[in-house]
Amino acid sequence: MNKKQIYQEKFQAQLDEFNAQIELLKAKAEKAESSTKLSYLETLEELKLKRDLATDKLQELRDSSDDAWEDMKEGVESAWKDFSSAIQSAISRFK
Repeated sequence: MNKKQIYQEKFQAQLDEFNAQIELLKAKAEKAESSTKLSYLETLEELKLKRDLATDKLQELRDSSDDAWEDMKEGVESAWKDFSSAIQSAISRFK
């Protein structure tokens, strides 16, 4: 297995974990009182947008050549950092 594949697997595992966390947050939002439910749903929409961006970056990485993927790492890591921060912030708000 080469470095690119290891890198992809790392981010795919994180994506799977984040998707599971989004599902947990979605369940909490559905149980929330109507006064906070809208805020939770807006947060979930924001998370989904950030997830889609991170997923797109991961797909670009997958589609890149073995020589070009190193140049894409910074963009992928930036999208994941933004997505991860948003997940952590949402988890804190949903407690």
